[in-house]
Amino acid sequence: MFEPVIAPSASLLGLLQRGRGDGQLHALAADRDEAIAAVEACVTADPRADWQVENRSLYYARLYMELEAPLTGLELHLNSVEDLENDDDARTGLALSVLGHLAAYGRRDALDLLRAYTATGSNWPWALDELALRDDDAALLDLAPAVLARFPEGPEGDAELREVIRSAYEPKPWRLWAAHHPRIAAASEQSPFDLWQRQINRPGVTPGWSTADVLAWADQADPAGGGPSALVRRAAAAARCLTAVVRSEDRPLLLGAAAGDEPGARIAALRYLVEQRDEAVADLIETAAADFDCRVVAAALELLGRMRGPQALARARTWADPETGGADSALGEAAVQLLAAVGEPCDGPLVVAGLRHWISVRGVTGAGLGTLVDGAGRLAAAAAVPALRHVYGEAVSSELRGRAARALSITDPHFGQGPAVECLWDCEESTRELAARHVTTTGDIRVLERLRRLAADPAEEAEVHEAVRGRLTRG
Repeated sequence: MFEPVIAPSASLLGLLQRGRGDGQLHALAADRDEAIAAVEACVTADPRADWQVENRSLYYARLYMELEAPLTGLELHLNSVEDLENDDDARTGLALSVLGHLAAYGRRDALDLLRAYTATGSNWPWALDELALRDDDAALLDLAPAVLARFPEGPEGDAELREVIRSAYEPKPWRLWAAHHPRIAAASEQSPFDLWQRQINRPGVTPGWSTADVLAWADQADPAGGGPSALVRRAAAAARCLTAVVRSEDRPLLLGAAAGDEPGARIAALRYLVEQRDEAVADLIETAAADFDCRVVAAALELLGRMRGPQALARARTWADPETGGADSALGEAAVQLLAAVGEPCDGPLVVAGLRHWISVRGVTGAGLGTLVDGAGRLAAAAAVPALRHVYGEAVSSELRGRAARALSITDPHFGQGPAVECLWDCEESTRELAARHVTTTGDIRVLERLRRLAADPAEEAEVHEAVRGRLTRG
């Protein structure tokens, strides 16, 4: 997967890549050709870091409709030579999803393009899923011969066919075709049994039924390999086994393993002791976080985030406080994450300081930033508002921006008159819903008009419809 090049947040392209509401508003006010080129650039070079948690397709489809944009650029993208060389779903997935929404809006050219790509394109299963939701049965039946021809006759082709049927997001076309094509019917019947057979025949060694046996098993080499992550996965499985076999007299054995030299047993014992809220686990976590084995360190920092209870919070405050621990250390950063997730109102200053430090060191990126943003909102830390506004404006991830918007709705008294207005045009439905519930409906003539359009749009999510209609009903 390529790393997208993101334009500055103040530019039209940068706003559209981020899926911000201002992107739509600026595109509609800009030169039409410039706006179409910018939208097309986004759709043909997906700007999302993770398409599974970020939405863009409806956002871009609405712009195609508003701008009455042609689909020539999308057609060239789907039918390029690269489609034969690069079968990564991410290359064409966004374009196909946009075409799906356009087809739902009634654009026949989008429907025709999806049908043609299903018959000839490399990412045809995605296109077929889009058609399953929007096309009629007769047109879907016409596509069956072209799809079936992709799978050569014989055991190998039949196995590939069963795999595709099993992984299909929308089963409708396959059920429809099964009634007319015996080969598809047979593959549909056999497909679930293939999965069960693989589950039954999974190789591996199971541990003995004692605490010592489980701890020893945690460090055994995985027959299937898997690299460093295999040990961490096995340690997690061992920790689950420990919940069934540990007896009260096994505590000294577990404490020894949690401080020992065997990484698998150490991680498994630490995980078990964290879940049991053992009084000694904080010291063990602190020691493990300074270990030379990066696997042990990573596990200790992750497990710190699972600690709960008054003693865990007190220790986390010590680690996070610059005077007694240091938020600039890995242990201190993990402690701030814990306070952001489950801390008390008195922890607000530490969380705000951690948020500011994160932004100054890493910018508006990183998996832990979302937890700090959520924590600032949960703790109603008003001092975090400038940092939250910065995250909202600069975040490339629309999912992270939505979390910043939610935190601002709690901490910023001006959210309803400011960011909430823009959020009505945001690419994330959860952000649009949030905006609909908080936006001030007086003072900006665009707000009521936008609420009415969202209420009338059949492509909008039910939760957004409910929020919007609630505001319109209340006036």
